[in-house]
Parts: sequence; C-alpha cells; structure tokens
Amino acid sequence: MSLRVGVTVFPGSCDDRDAARALELVGAQPVTLWHADADLSGVDAVLVPGGFSYGDYLRPGALAARSPVMTAVAAHAAAGGPVLGVCNGFQVLTEAGLLPGALRTNRSLRFRFHDVELRVERETPWLPGAAPGDTLTIPIKHHDGCFHIDPATLERLERRGQVLLRYEPNPNGSVGSVAGVTNEAGNVAGLMPHPEHAVDPLLGSSDGRVLLAGLLELASAAVA
Repeated sequence: MSLRVGVTVFPGSCDDRDAARALELVGAQPVTLWHADADLSGVDAVLVPGGFSYGDYLRPGALAARSPVMTAVAAHAAAGGPVLGVCNGFQVLTEAGLLPGALRTNRSLRFRFHDVELRVERETPWLPGAAPGDTLTIPIKHHDGCFHIDPATLERLERRGQVLLRYEPNPNGSVGSVAGVTNEAGNVAGLMPHPEHAVDPLLGSSDGRVLLAGLLELASAAVA
C-alpha cells in the first residue's frame, strides 16, 4: 500500500500540484490538506510546498505558519512524523518554529530562477544513496531565499549535523551557503530549491527524487 503524503495548500500556493505529481512519480499517494483543515487525515508524512501563501502578506510564511493545518503539522512533527518544506514551505516551517533560522530577501534584491548545484553535507535518511561531497542539480525560484542565522547557532547546527545541503556557488547570500537544514530530531527538513521540479531528466535533472525518496523512507520508518 502506498504511503500517504499530505500536501498543504494555502491561498497563494502554486507548487502544490507539481509536488503532488512528483510524489506520485516516486510511488506515494498525495493527499491535499487545505489551510483551514485542523486534521491531517492520517497521512504518513507532510510536504509543505512552494508558492506565495497568503500573498506573502507581512512576510513570506508568517500567516501560513499560524493556520489550522500548521497546528496539525506541528503535532505530527512533535510525534516524530516526517515533514519537508520547499521554498515557501521552508519559510513557513521557520516561521512556525519547526526549523531554525529565517529566510530574508536575496542579497541581490532580485528574484532568482535557475538551476543550482547543491553539495551534500553528510549521510542522512533525507538523502538516501548520497554521500558527503556529492552534488545535486535542482532549480531555485525565489526572492526571499537568503538563509539567515547567527554565527553561534550556525556552528551548533553544523556540530549537530543539521546542515543538509550547501550551495555551490551561493546564489542568494545565504549564511554559510546553507541551502537546507533539519530540526534537531532530524524528522523535519526544509530547503529553498525545488525537488519537485527535478524529477524527470527531460526537465534537466531527476536529482529531486532523492529528497522525495528520503521523505518516504522516513515515513516508512515512522510507521514500521
């Protein structure tokens, strides 16, 4: 039986259908979770997709982080359930306190939309089959993707192995070239690049499947 992965949808989401299609390609059953839903319908994992939730009013992810569905996502994460946030989803997870740091305006003050190279920092269930030093090619498309965190906390994240991926080279000014991080428990991850747009060689890369496979592996372990 396929694992059921919830895909949150907020007013302004635009990558939820792409995320659902990508999940189908890796063998999962996507389940739409509307922003007003206070229940996750028994899903095994959650993907918070990209877009412009609530029109990025106040700041990206700020209002979505306080929606009923994110209260349920937080409970799911606290119980050890896997959660992946992509682009705006990463912003939502930081605003909700499920991931460290914050996402600020790109240093160039411009929207960036192109493929990036990502260096794998460590062996992790989130990146099955990938070894430290491997590179993944995945596209970005964001205006507020500059990861910011104070130096002491960044050092702590690195010491605990919470830095998942780094840009090579850095496209947006992120501190430490950080492209993706996990929470301390390791079951919540976020990144600005879009793995759901890198699932077919015809689109330039299928490297995004690695992260989606990692989400499913973590979900399998959680329900075993």
